[in-house]
Amino acid sequence: MGYGQLLWNLFRLRKNAGKSRKQVEKLQQKKLRDMIRYAFENSEYYRRIYSAAGVTRDNIESFPVEKLPPVDKKILIENYEDIVCKEKLNQEELAEFAAGCEDMKKTYHGNYHLVHSSGSTGKPRFYVYDDEAWEQMLVGIIRGALWGMSFLQVVKLLLCRPRMLYIAATDGRYGGVMAVGDGIEGLKAEQLHLDINASLQEWCSAIGKFKPNIVIGYPSALKILAGLVEQGKINVKFSRIITCGEPLSHGLRTYLESVFGVKIVNFYGASESLALGVETDPAEGMILFDDLNYIEVIDGQMYVTSLYNRVQPLIRYRLSDKLSLKEDTDTGNCHFTKTFSILGRDEDMMWFEDRNGNHEFLHPLAIEGICIEGIIDYQFRQTAKDAFELSVETEPDADLEKVSSELAELMDSILERKLEFVRYRIRYVNQIKPNPKTGKKPLILADRISKALSA
Repeated sequence: MGYGQLLWNLFRLRKNAGKSRKQVEKLQQKKLRDMIRYAFENSEYYRRIYSAAGVTRDNIESFPVEKLPPVDKKILIENYEDIVCKEKLNQEELAEFAAGCEDMKKTYHGNYHLVHSSGSTGKPRFYVYDDEAWEQMLVGIIRGALWGMSFLQVVKLLLCRPRMLYIAATDGRYGGVMAVGDGIEGLKAEQLHLDINASLQEWCSAIGKFKPNIVIGYPSALKILAGLVEQGKINVKFSRIITCGEPLSHGLRTYLESVFGVKIVNFYGASESLALGVETDPAEGMILFDDLNYIEVIDGQMYVTSLYNRVQPLIRYRLSDKLSLKEDTDTGNCHFTKTFSILGRDEDMMWFEDRNGNHEFLHPLAIEGICIEGIIDYQFRQTAKDAFELSVETEPDADLEKVSSELAELMDSILERKLEFVRYRIRYVNQIKPNPKTGKKPLILADRISKALSA
């Protein structure tokens, strides 16, 4: 997609936010029915379960959406080859391709963009976008990042060739880093990707040389950056700040805005659909992109239908995030659906202190997505200023000696970069239970030691 085409697509997509509620619903319903019909005609899985539910080619346009069987991650994994359309894909081949390809921009079979799930709800898997879906998603992300700006302001910003800093996990096919990188490249902006696991000294050096005027990153990463600014270790001036990848609490938003002097644009996405919504005013709530997704909330549980990804249709797909929708008042400039809050992943980082009193952190994304044969799940808990405990749930017939050896080798490689002074202990447990509030299994249990060190 060329620069001119991207701007034109952005202009067209931005117009949807100014439509009336009836116009938005009409557009959304048309895309929804088109996606349902496409899946019915092209996916063996959907044709099978929809036919069993009473769906036919004659009634597919009027069949109640709420009566369509939902899908979740377990169903997706077990039926993946029957769900995907256009070409037969399987997770093993996708994983093999990703493992053997260091170039994150390289697509599978020249057309499929792979997004690595975070692993916070089970074994990490890949979600697939073809070129068409990827381009639609990128325009949605760019619209969200520039939310609240007039088109003239957007043009002026882009003409100035912004310098964008992205602080996140950069060592894998995470949706955020791939989408942000492609989006910034499409806008012809300068960019610097800073690994969340780099040392604070590396942060200060890289940011000082690059001199960014826009920053995108995890709220937890920007909290660290704000601390460096307050300590006088770094000097930055941002015209726009975009958070993503983690929930943004009211207190952290207030803190970041006070330190940087810029309003926060909080972007919401997931591996299943990378462009879900945006929040600029907590009082207004999170604005959900009704023109890209169809979202239902049943007893607080969220179900999403991607309206643009046809290679891997996800219809009424259950996300582990929980939310509460606001009543539509049909007031204001945007008539997309709004939500009060989103409860999803909210991990605490582990902060450590060496013998000289120096502080360093271990970010959750440095230790998630561990794939070692025999391991079902795992969880971290800090036990001292320089130590943590790793609880591991294994398969009944797992070779514990082999698991321990591979796990120790992996942990040592993670810690050697900047946390070689940290000690750890591996403990095997029968089961790691999810948090009943979020439905996810916390990767890191909150700990007063780490909180005191990060204060």
